[in-house]
Amino acid sequence: MEQVSSRQVYENNWMTVREDAIRRGDGSPGVYGVVDKPDYALVIPYEDGRFHLVEQFRYPLGIRRWEFPQGTAPDRADVEPAELAARELREETGLTAGAWTEIGRLDVAPGMASQRGRIFLATDLTHGEPQREHEEQDMRAAWFERAQFEAMIATGEITDAQSVAAYAILQLRERRS
Repeated sequence: MEQVSSRQVYENNWMTVREDAIRRGDGSPGVYGVVDKPDYALVIPYEDGRFHLVEQFRYPLGIRRWEFPQGTAPDRADVEPAELAARELREETGLTAGAWTEIGRLDVAPGMASQRGRIFLATDLTHGEPQREHEEQDMRAAWFERAQFEAMIATGEITDAQSVAAYAILQLRERRS
């Protein structure tokens, strides 16, 4: 597939949307709509057999939901993944980690978005006050035992694809150890 032309159709502080004219392998024309967002970091805070999750209102879905702390840098800035992970953890939970392990990568929606993510396990945690962004002012945070976390996935209480996939990667890593 070859890009013939591209035009930006929308932009805000978090993303741009572009429309690309393409030429397929057989020579026929096509079009792709692409959401460009900076890469994100997802953090799995783990302590004493428990995970620290955040719950917030997700406007596009119109619901509140639990997930691992995650996010991108403001104004589409390019930030080193480990630095971004530490920032998101502190901002959303007030936690700081004494030990970090990068355990995997995720592509959010590769059929329509360029965004990719890095997954970090955060341990040796120190507790503090969250430093949330304005959009996160209604966020809540809580600790969940592993069995409770798994039950929340099984019952559909946790549906965030990145959180579920990150947990699967964590489990695979634990099995290899």
